[in-house]
Parts: sequence; C-alpha cells; structure tokens
Amino acid sequence: DKARFVYLLPNFQNPTGRTMTEERRAAVAQVAVECGLPIIEDNPYGDLWFDAPPAPSLSSRHPEGSVYLGSFSKILAPGLRLGYLVAPKALYPKLLQAKQAADLHTPSFNQRVVAEVLKDGFIDRHVPTIRALYKQQCEAMLAALDREMAGLGLSWNRPVGGMFLWVQLPQGLKAIPLLDKAVEKGVAFVPGSAFYAGAANESTLRLSFVTATVDQINTGMAALATAIRESL
Repeated sequence: DKARFVYLLPNFQNPTGRTMTEERRAAVAQVAVECGLPIIEDNPYGDLWFDAPPAPSLSSRHPEGSVYLGSFSKILAPGLRLGYLVAPKALYPKLLQAKQAADLHTPSFNQRVVAEVLKDGFIDRHVPTIRALYKQQCEAMLAALDREMAGLGLSWNRPVGGMFLWVQLPQGLKAIPLLDKAVEKGVAFVPGSAFYAGAANESTLRLSFVTATVDQINTGMAALATAIRESL
C-alpha cells in the first residue's frame, strides 16, 4: 500500500546480468496497471544482446504510467554520460525542474555529437559490432570459468547480453578479503556486497568482460582461481 513507484532494470541487469522473462514482464505490468503503480524502467544495456533481443519493454505495456530511461554511454562512449527518457507528457514540466535542479543542463556539444551519430546511421552500424565483440568476450570468460574454477565450489550465471557475470563463491569465502589477494595477482572484481540495499551476501562478486581482451580474460580468470585456491 505504501509503494510510490517500482524501479526495474529488466535487461542484462547490473550487477547480475539477469534478464526478466516475458511472463514476469507481463505480470509486473498487469499489477502496475491494476494498482496504479508507476514504473521506472531503466534500460542502459538493452541493446547489448548477443543472439536475440529481449522481450518488449514494460513501458510499452503501460505507457501512461511509465518512465523509460536509456543511455548512450553503454553503446557509444562512456565519457559522454548522455541519457534520455520517454515519459507521459504531463510529467515533462516536473522532470525538467528536477533536471535543472540537478545540473542545469546536459552539455550541448555532447548532444550535438550524438545527434549527428544518429542522423548519419553510424549507431546502427556500430551497435552490431559491439554486440559481437561482447558476445565473444562473454563466451571467453564463461569458458575460462568452466576451465579454471572446476572443483572449487563456485557457481555463476550465463547472461545472454550486457556486460556482467554474477558469481557465488563457496560457503564461508568472502569477496572483500579475496579481492586483496586477487589484486596482488593482477586481477580485480567488484564485491557483491556493494550492490545490496539491505543484508548483503558477502560471498558474491561481479565480473565484467567488456574491457578486456580474450587473452586478458584467460589470464585474469587463472589468477582469480589461484587466489581462490589459496583462500580456501
């Protein structure tokens, strides 16, 4: 009864890499409509699918009660920090006020650069290239995990897009102490406890595969496996 809105990141979620199923999207949208609950749908990774695009957005099922967020940072250039939103027209004045209160205005130069990229079709040629690259890197990391972590008691997901893998360490092994040992060996990760709003699972961690070559991924996963063996 006290919920004001629901915030969702349905595609290749950060940090877990999970994707919401079609059935769950339909169910959430139906509940939102019935309860009059606004949806904030954050979709910075949705274009980074590997083999098939994700199911239609929740916002498309509840357009008058949703705010849809997108970003060019993940598909064009991280340094741009340029996003966009789609919202019911009645919300625009309040959203404009909130934006002005936060930072006055997004740099006009950045917006003009992205406008040119969209206008000449570069983005349509570029995104399939990074999809293929990220798929190759993800498959390399999954293969390295299968190879290096055999018998160590870890588990992990197998994402179908995005930038991240979510790893569950063996019971009793915590990610933060492990990070120090891993860094000594030249590999880093983000401890999963940083992503919890409440009680954290300290035996989880996030891996990202998108800024490393296949050789670096192989080296890094071997080093992480060594750190885990020493910690166990």
